[in-house]
Amino acid sequence: MAGSLLIVAAPSGAGKTSLVRHLLQARPKVRLSVSFTTRPPRPGERDGVDYFFVDHARFEELREAGQLLEWAVVHGNLYGTSREWIEAQMKAGDDIVLEIDWQGAAQVMADFCSAIGIYILPPSMAALRERLIGRGQDAVEVIERRLAAARTELEQAYRFQYVIINQDFNVAAAELIAIADVARLRFDRQLAAEPALFGDLGIVGAAFDPA
Repeated sequence: MAGSLLIVAAPSGAGKTSLVRHLLQARPKVRLSVSFTTRPPRPGERDGVDYFFVDHARFEELREAGQLLEWAVVHGNLYGTSREWIEAQMKAGDDIVLEIDWQGAAQVMADFCSAIGIYILPPSMAALRERLIGRGQDAVEVIERRLAAARTELEQAYRFQYVIINQDFNVAAAELIAIADVARLRFDRQLAAEPALFGDLGIVGAAFDPA
């Protein structure tokens, strides 16, 4: 597969979505994977753009048919990623950003050894609380539940190759872009992009072992 798979995870409110959106604007060749979810749309979210919104029955059909690369229960809702879509985009040479929770990230990284794991951290728990309140999207009890979950989720940061502390958005955004750019310079990506050059130099692609 010629494309890179960038897995970005973070506790709710850490700024993951805003950072990924900035990356997509800065690097048009990077595409966002659209996940299935059983949760209801939030204000402004569009089906097929932000998520594929499905009911529990449809989600179970997809899972049982083996069409989900990963799936997880997050805050009582189901989330999953289309295996067929991801593989097709990567085969075509596109870089894909998978914006998911750590459970899903662990499943994907087990399947794709070349996947790049990126974890977004808030500068502090106090800052995380302020951001969740500032969004104005959730009731107080939901925010408290998300904060409690965040403490457990933050313990999973060690699973990822890269960690970005989102204290200054511009700095964090530049760091995420840098990771995406460096991914394009890996041996397998360069080999796929310039096969004639590698052949002329006598570099054998079969010698590369991504595992």
